[in-house]
Amino acid sequence: MNANETHCMQFLRTADPDRYLSVLYAPEDKRGTLAALYAFNTEIARIRDLIHDPLPGEVRLQWWRDLINGTEHGAISGNPVAAALLDAIKAYDLPRTAFDNYCEARIFDLYDDPMPSRNDLEGYCGETASALIQLASLILDVDAAPAHADTAGHAGVAQAVAGLLRLLPLHRRRRQVYIPADILAAVGGSSASLLDGSDKAAAQRAIDAMIALAEDHLAKFEAAAKSLPATLRPAYLPATLTRTYLKKLKANGSNAADEVAEISPLRRQWAMFRASVR
Repeated sequence: MNANETHCMQFLRTADPDRYLSVLYAPEDKRGTLAALYAFNTEIARIRDLIHDPLPGEVRLQWWRDLINGTEHGAISGNPVAAALLDAIKAYDLPRTAFDNYCEARIFDLYDDPMPSRNDLEGYCGETASALIQLASLILDVDAAPAHADTAGHAGVAQAVAGLLRLLPLHRRRRQVYIPADILAAVGGSSASLLDGSDKAAAQRAIDAMIALAEDHLAKFEAAAKSLPATLRPAYLPATLTRTYLKKLKANGSNAADEVAEISPLRRQWAMFRASVR
């Protein structure tokens, strides 16, 4: 593992412990590359926290898109994540269109527009979380990965929906709404009432509907995961924690809109270990 990849691993350890742990279950010669992919995801995910207006965020996203697509940006020695990611793309011939679609989907994060529909949400999750699983799979086993694209799709949507629910309190403070408008309308709620907390019963129904959506995709993923080759399993390990997070969200009940659903490091490690040996 070179210096840039080591930086990515250290960055992940605190910024994304779920994916950091999963990297440790991958073959040693693939760990640095996976860390670079996941560190890129973390860099993009935190852009909203680093800006005050959407336009600078779009500029940052465009910088990454240009870099990945080969536009000259000068020396990148000061950005170890970018350097490691470019090495990963070249070494494993990763599809640049997947990264471009990923960045395009992430533009949504920069604005306060509500998520229009369930289909839009699933598309967002597919271009982000599911795409990461597919890219990680290509790194782990390029021959086996394409046959399991549907499995990656369901795993990513389940993982992402659970993640968005866990961060609902944070999103509310930012005035962001990821729960689709059609789901909110179906349960008698709205973006406004979710944000201001004026209808807690409707908010709880919306959370329950989102949990049901995540569980639907999770069940499909778990059924398909039985046929996953061992070479691909490390790519799916972060998604295997979804059921643990959903249980925590259910246990939090009405507090899920106000309190980020966290699990202890020990519980995380145990859940991932169990998933790795199944």
